[in-house]
Amino acid sequence: MAVTATWMIPLNLPLLTLVLGIGGTFQYGLHISIINSPSNYIQRFINSTWEQRHGSVLHPDTVMLLWSIIVSVYSIGGLLGSFIVGQLAVTFGRKKIQLYNNVVALVGAAFMCTSRAVQSFEMIILGRFIYGINAGVSLNLHTMYIGECAPQSKRGMITVSVSFAIATGRLMGFVVGLREIMGTEELWPYLLSISAVPAFIQLVTLPFFPESPRYLLIDKGDKDGCLKAMQQLWGPGEHSEEMESMLAEKKAIGEQIKGVKDLLTDRSVRWQMISLILICGAMQLIGINAVYFYAYNVFQNAGIPAKEVPYVSLGIGIIEILTTVLCSFLIDRLGRKSLLWVNYSVLALTLTLLTVTLFHQDLHPWIPYASCVLIFIFTLSYGMGPGGVSCVLPTELFVQSYRPAAYALAGGILWLGLFVIGLAFPFIEEALGPFCFIFFLVYCIFLAVYSFWMFPETKDQSMVEILESFNRLNFKEEKGRKHVCTRL
Repeated sequence: MAVTATWMIPLNLPLLTLVLGIGGTFQYGLHISIINSPSNYIQRFINSTWEQRHGSVLHPDTVMLLWSIIVSVYSIGGLLGSFIVGQLAVTFGRKKIQLYNNVVALVGAAFMCTSRAVQSFEMIILGRFIYGINAGVSLNLHTMYIGECAPQSKRGMITVSVSFAIATGRLMGFVVGLREIMGTEELWPYLLSISAVPAFIQLVTLPFFPESPRYLLIDKGDKDGCLKAMQQLWGPGEHSEEMESMLAEKKAIGEQIKGVKDLLTDRSVRWQMISLILICGAMQLIGINAVYFYAYNVFQNAGIPAKEVPYVSLGIGIIEILTTVLCSFLIDRLGRKSLLWVNYSVLALTLTLLTVTLFHQDLHPWIPYASCVLIFIFTLSYGMGPGGVSCVLPTELFVQSYRPAAYALAGGILWLGLFVIGLAFPFIEEALGPFCFIFFLVYCIFLAVYSFWMFPETKDQSMVEILESFNRLNFKEEKGRKHVCTRL
């Protein structure tokens, strides 16, 4: 019994949050940023490999096409991973699939590490695709797992850790990709396989943590297992209030797990689905990746040497991490609704000013520096608002039976948007120049209005209470007709 008590000490929610982050959405952020540093080395490797095989070099356009495939195939793998994770999480459980997903990351790292030794750029493409599957699963499963493990009073703060892990992974990708660390021609295969480290850490530590209490009780009907998991994560006690809330949710939703088709057609979740798509799925339409893409030009126009731009970009990553930490402290105090509409408004204003400064950047010497400041403000507002809150909402908007389908739908749209924006934005930027942010600006204004007028607050509410709030929107017409009939 003494040994059991000793092992019970580390099995708590903060440590689980850390372990899930390391092998979860940290990988997504890492893969997004780490590919930028070795781009020139990989393109030279593609050319030299082709020359060894066929005795001739490739046309620069062909090399650029193969490089674009290496970058974009990650999104295709992510799209596949987001589609399969919902059913897998229901069938095998959150914990088991998260463990298996680390094996996927290790396989991808093995392809990356050996690609140069066997002179195969095709292995880089395959490795990026496998990385995409790993990230697509992690992006949904990590959020679902930690959201279901958090008690109602700390649900916002704990779930925002997903966004923190993404920002940390993105920053780490920039750091290890610096030429002083691993961003060299000799080390790039090892740089691309660095994600094996967080995958291995989670693979050996996650078995010591319990399965999601909500999954155990609602999906599996295991009351004893649920109580034991809550005691391990939240400390000793009966936790009767949380268990009663879960049982009430189970009674309200029944036993059947819903699919994406049910999510799209069921009127009882219509406004939850609309909110999910607008706030979580269509995240790319805010313009965060487009601003990152344009940041290099802005910094160079401000007089920052090209070799120093990666170090300035580190500042953006640090700002993003700090804002997600701040969001975790504010989200359960100010609420989701306030953080959304205020920061969407700030994002819209920032994009407006950024468009103006980019258009007039040659008018005065100080204007390019103003553009740099606006990019930092945009990053800050993104992390404080949609970047942090969107991690919480899928868990809060949907009851257990709809949650896997909701994550699959939001993840699919997110990855599709990442692919389309990554492919199309360079052409949009070339055609519109400084006015390339207009579409993102309009979308931010629309979401600010939507968040303020339509979106219900979910702070400190049980799943049943949130369901009732959205039912006022889902069945508003029926209530109106009923009210008219009563008056007649």
